[in-house]
Amino acid sequence: MKLETKRLQLKEINESHVDDILKIRSNEVINRFVQRNAPKNNYDALQFILTIRERTKNNETFYWGISLKDQSHLIGTICLWNFSEDRKVAEVGYELLPEYHRKGIMSEALAAITDFAFHKLHLGEIVAMTHQDNENSKQLLLKHHFVLGEGGEDEGFPENLVFSLKTFL
Repeated sequence: MKLETKRLQLKEINESHVDDILKIRSNEVINRFVQRNAPKNNYDALQFILTIRERTKNNETFYWGISLKDQSHLIGTICLWNFSEDRKVAEVGYELLPEYHRKGIMSEALAAITDFAFHKLHLGEIVAMTHQDNENSKQLLLKHHFVLGEGGEDEGFPENLVFSLKTFL
């Protein structure tokens, strides 16, 4: 499912994005705040894309590549995943290449995704986990009216803070 904003296209990730996914998911600046196994080569990136495609097909996740409207390559990703059993709560995750930070790009993408989540999926709440030292992410979430949870915990990741945004519908 493709979404558009003033400057961005949020689009399905496919095999043509292997190089972009490798670049994004293996970026040291991004991975400083994310605990994951970074892809080491195109094969690893392709496996990630195929996994995402399967999870999307099974309605386990909604996953978009972020690109500027006038470009085909991806500069980041954003997703809704980790849905509650009743499908009323989902987690948002996002990443953006450092050269595109502080330009309002992720803010624009997050606004589109929260609108989609509340108005199309009819979620009641979106949660976001971010590393306690990731100032850019914390500011982004606060700008979009996410609230820092009191005592909330990202199981297995004690250095993460838990934010949430509830619908006003």
